[in-house]
Amino acid sequence: MNQGVNKGISNNITAIIPAAGYASRISPLPCSKEIYPIGHYDQRIEGKSGVKVISSVLIENMISAGADSVYIIIRKGKWDIPGFFGNGENYNANLAYLVTDPTNGTPFTINTAYPFVKNKKVLFGFPDIYFETFNPFKILLDKQKKAGSDVVLGLYKAANPQKMDMVKLDQESNVKEIKIKPVKTDLKFTWIFAVWTPRFTQYLNNFIQGISKTGHSLKDSTELKGEEIFIGDVIQSAIHDKLNVASVIFPDDKYYDIGTIDGLENIKKIK
Repeated sequence: MNQGVNKGISNNITAIIPAAGYASRISPLPCSKEIYPIGHYDQRIEGKSGVKVISSVLIENMISAGADSVYIIIRKGKWDIPGFFGNGENYNANLAYLVTDPTNGTPFTINTAYPFVKNKKVLFGFPDIYFETFNPFKILLDKQKKAGSDVVLGLYKAANPQKMDMVKLDQESNVKEIKIKPVKTDLKFTWIFAVWTPRFTQYLNNFIQGISKTGHSLKDSTELKGEEIFIGDVIQSAIHDKLNVASVIFPDDKYYDIGTIDGLENIKKIK
């Protein structure tokens, strides 16, 4: 782990960014997709100059919401990510890098950070998704504190439901079910970032340990047969096991997922 500069902040909030994938749907790229350029900073407005990359939006919002450290989890070979961000000093952030071998899905990647985050609230987001919402993690943290939820998801209208985790809500906007990449659905919202408590971090670790030791899911003991596991699968299992998953809807805001060819083309239009 390469630890960045200690900014002297200690507020029991940390952040995780999984960046260990291969970006096979949009390869080849000249760089890791997490540092794909999306424009330049306007020094007069944003206080800094230089290239703005896709994951810098996520990092800046995590720091703005109070994260004392951001753990970026990479696989061997993606050295351009720490090469670009360094220790986070240019972002007034404390960045740390965890290196993992290829995993069987995002939950396994996230769980790499378990020893470092297990006693803190976690801010989580996908580094290949661009959004323009102002300080959304602060809104999710406020919701979590008010509701006492184990997890709070940030929801947007899904641009392509067949490629997203679709979220079913009750009348109080609690999450009742997550459907992973449904072929057909009348659900409208997907989630693109989250806040969760140590209870869910422990649940995730137990889930992964259960799979690793037995090859079976904790939820229904169905053999996984080597299929990729999504973080939405773990959240759905947590709902099944009575953890409280709440949400905040951003009904008028948009997101852009550059992990697909269509998303990559769309992000070019707003650069």
